[in-house]
Amino acid sequence: MDLKSLIREIPDFPKPGILFRDITTLLQKPEGLSYVIDVFAEEFADQSIDYVAGIESRGFIFGAPLAYKLGAGFVPVRKPGKLPAAVHSMEYDLEYGTDRLEMHQDALHPGSRVLIVDDLIATGGTAAATAKLVEQCDSTLVSFAFIIELTALEGRQQLPDVPISCLLQY
Repeated sequence: MDLKSLIREIPDFPKPGILFRDITTLLQKPEGLSYVIDVFAEEFADQSIDYVAGIESRGFIFGAPLAYKLGAGFVPVRKPGKLPAAVHSMEYDLEYGTDRLEMHQDALHPGSRVLIVDDLIATGGTAAATAKLVEQCDSTLVSFAFIIELTALEGRQQLPDVPISCLLQY
């Protein structure tokens, strides 16, 4: 399937000079969404994944159905203040400042095997912070799965040494 044809490019969003890769057009096509989930499900079928951790918010869109297909649990990784129980928290750097992600402290069982899913890897900050949250739960990060990788931003270099699956590279 030609996934690139399902992704809309929006120039100068969210600011001038940025070419935004919009996955909402991929999501509108049932064959696009099912293709992404099926490809990842096949790739990780023999990895004994216990949990899929989806990064807010587009990681939820792909992570929950993937967890279902893998027979795994789904764990949302959220922006601060969105989770009701006790959380682990991880701060990470942005281009201008910092941000933070949170995950429930009881989201993962120690020794669990975890797949982290998001729509896109750019600089790698959110994915790296999520990997640290998995580590705080004494769980094992098995792999990352992204639909899109923006290679020029070298986000892979920020991530732990585990397999990284990307369906598209720009």
